[in-house]
Amino acid sequence: MVAGADAPSRLARRLGIGDAVVIGLGSMIGAGVFAAFGPAARAAGNALLLGLGIAALIAYCNATSSAQLAAIYPESGGTYVYGRKRLGDFWGFLAGWAFVIGKLASCAAMAMTFGSYAVPSMARPVAVVAVAALTAVNYRGVQKTALLTKVIVAIVLSALVVVVGGVWGGGATDLGRLWPLIGASPRGILQSAGFLFFAFAGYARLATLGEEVKEPERTIPRAIPIALGITLLVYAAVAVSVLAGAGAPAIATSAAPLATAVEGGRLAWLSVAARIGATVASLGVLLSLIVGVSRTLFAMAANRDLPLFFSAVHPRYRIPHRAELAVGVVVAAITLVGDIRSAIGFSSFAILLYYAIANAAAWTLERHQRRWPRAWAVAGFLGCLVLAVSLPAASVIGGAVVLSCGALIHALQRRGRRRAAGGAE
Repeated sequence: MVAGADAPSRLARRLGIGDAVVIGLGSMIGAGVFAAFGPAARAAGNALLLGLGIAALIAYCNATSSAQLAAIYPESGGTYVYGRKRLGDFWGFLAGWAFVIGKLASCAAMAMTFGSYAVPSMARPVAVVAVAALTAVNYRGVQKTALLTKVIVAIVLSALVVVVGGVWGGGATDLGRLWPLIGASPRGILQSAGFLFFAFAGYARLATLGEEVKEPERTIPRAIPIALGITLLVYAAVAVSVLAGAGAPAIATSAAPLATAVEGGRLAWLSVAARIGATVASLGVLLSLIVGVSRTLFAMAANRDLPLFFSAVHPRYRIPHRAELAVGVVVAAITLVGDIRSAIGFSSFAILLYYAIANAAAWTLERHQRRWPRAWAVAGFLGCLVLAVSLPAASVIGGAVVLSCGALIHALQRRGRRRAAGGAE
């Protein structure tokens, strides 16, 4: 048995492999289809298919690292925990800081996407209401979260099936739009991969739920590749369909690329499925994101890297309720003043660095602890760094500044602890 498998849990273990896979699907399917394809097409044109392949490969490398580490350390916090255990307190803190900051931006982006599709004239107020409602659902316990996520995933997958069928049945598809590659540069392809990676990052939610999954040493390593593989198949089918149906230029300039692809054919009325799917998908991603961010905040507070106030567990629902409420409040505030494109770019940069730390932690595992070759961790580490620096300059600079602020906070906290320890002596 892998070390750490029998570690006691502070939270209730209620999720089986089916629940875990569904939470992973709910975290991933939606963001890429409805938020990242447009920026990816602007960056690489029809070569976004190459970007999708690169993003999927790096995501798989990251998934193997996360799965191995989650099996050994089945605790809430994900790479925050892995970094602390394998690389030291600073790298663990930096990973946790990157995750919380990056995913808060992701939450706001998904909330704004929901508001824009549901009620464009009142997008921000509607987005804030959505954040409040999903925070309330999570507050009642993770089992209810898994149930609602199953419903959302079923609706989104049904919508995507209708969209793909509408594109190919509409008679306007042209496979010539997939080749040759037009106007694509190596940097553009890498940048598209960086945007599309945003769509694959949902499997981290499984690792951060380590204390709420049954038999985590078996469930998490099985659930992550399954969820990732299903997501890749869905994304590939949709990407080929929208490119063949509308072409890269139309996708790059459209606020609703899936709807645009359907509207180009005889079955244009089916575009309503894309709009419904986008609305529901945004809710699904937001639901899982709030869970993941709050669990990392909980773990950091329990380790005194953040105020202990956020480490409280609700006596009845057995969830970190203060961390949950704090995340909801911050996301609502960002949603009221933020910009969706900036939020996605910033989030991608921070989360790529988060996974770089996860791969570095996985590289340190002993032979008997590894389930995959160490080369996957090396490839994931280098791939994350390359994609991070390939993102737009504003995202790179903004992300670097905020991460530097986190490093400074950690240094000041460490100095304060040393002084307190010296005074106690």
